[in-house]
Amino acid sequence: MQTNLLIDFGEIFTNLWNSMGMAQGTWQNYVMILISLGLMYLAIVKKFEPMLLLPIAFGMFLINLPGAEKVLWGTYPEGSELYDEVENRGLLWYLYYGVDKVIYPPLIFLGIGAMTDFGPLIANPKSMFIGAGAQLGIFVALFGAILLGFTGAEAAAIAIIGGADGPTAIYVSKKLAENLVPTIAIAAYSYMALIPAIQKPIMRLLTTKKERAIRMKPLRKVSKVEKVIFPVAVTLVVGLLLPDAIPLLGMLMLGNLFRESGVVERLSSQAQNGLINTVTIFLGIAVGCKAKGEIFLTTQTIGILLMGVFAFYVGTIGGLLVAKLMCKLSKGKINPLIGSAGVSAVPMAARISEDVGRETDPNNHLLMHAMGPNVAGVIGSAIAAGMLLACFG
Repeated sequence: MQTNLLIDFGEIFTNLWNSMGMAQGTWQNYVMILISLGLMYLAIVKKFEPMLLLPIAFGMFLINLPGAEKVLWGTYPEGSELYDEVENRGLLWYLYYGVDKVIYPPLIFLGIGAMTDFGPLIANPKSMFIGAGAQLGIFVALFGAILLGFTGAEAAAIAIIGGADGPTAIYVSKKLAENLVPTIAIAAYSYMALIPAIQKPIMRLLTTKKERAIRMKPLRKVSKVEKVIFPVAVTLVVGLLLPDAIPLLGMLMLGNLFRESGVVERLSSQAQNGLINTVTIFLGIAVGCKAKGEIFLTTQTIGILLMGVFAFYVGTIGGLLVAKLMCKLSKGKINPLIGSAGVSAVPMAARISEDVGRETDPNNHLLMHAMGPNVAGVIGSAIAAGMLLACFG
């Protein structure tokens, strides 16, 4: 009788141990947990774009807790016959559906359009040249990825990381290289969150103290008629030339039309507050939850991450060089720091131009001037995405 009791207790403890996450974890899980904790530190303590980085980091943390994937994602792994059965789906499966079906990116663009004042770009159309120059990172990364052995479609999906636009990166990678969506999405959003650390050293290196101290004249006032016509005109022109760009660009312009028309204030308010905040939470968690250790910690992933940060650097350099050229041509009337804002990370990149400028002159305010190239970068990255889809789709 005593022996039977010992055997029963042994089986109980064995079953309990096997059900614990500690018995199911791999070294990759624990490495990713440490990485996620590091990203949380950067979001909370260093305040590196916490609205993006914190949900991504916590999604990464959740999915790498040993044994949690079955509960959070689903009972059966991807590729199994029962993967798509409704009863086997977990919470994260449903959150990721918006990424899988490319629902979140256009909704994010709708919110960005409603939040963004296109007035600085309309007041200074030359900003479009800076936005175009900042897309250099996309095309340099495209050829770099091809040289590394990726297919044309995969290289195009990787290259779009250089646009510094997470929704665009998800949209393009889903269309061209679905297998790379998790890695590309994490790279794009992580680098967007870390953009202050990426851009500031380059800005200081490529500009002189005298250039950084340049004060620009106030922008002209843009009329309401101009602001209403602009999103309609841009959508028409781009739609006729690059229909592939319309799902993103069209929603961006619709959001801006909500803002500028003045007749749908509730829709505009919802798009720039409740909607974009909700979608950002879902998108961040969904992106982070695909960073499983055994999939993420590979040489291919490391290559994509390195190519992505390289594209960010080149894009920043491209915008700065165009702005420096414009500074020379205008005889010192344009501060080259606004060139770094030509990447699509709005309004983060514009705020960085302001911050670096105020390091030299605390009373020099470049934010509104930087918003022109920043908005141009959003439009430019959407157009670049359309070109890549047209060429490789």
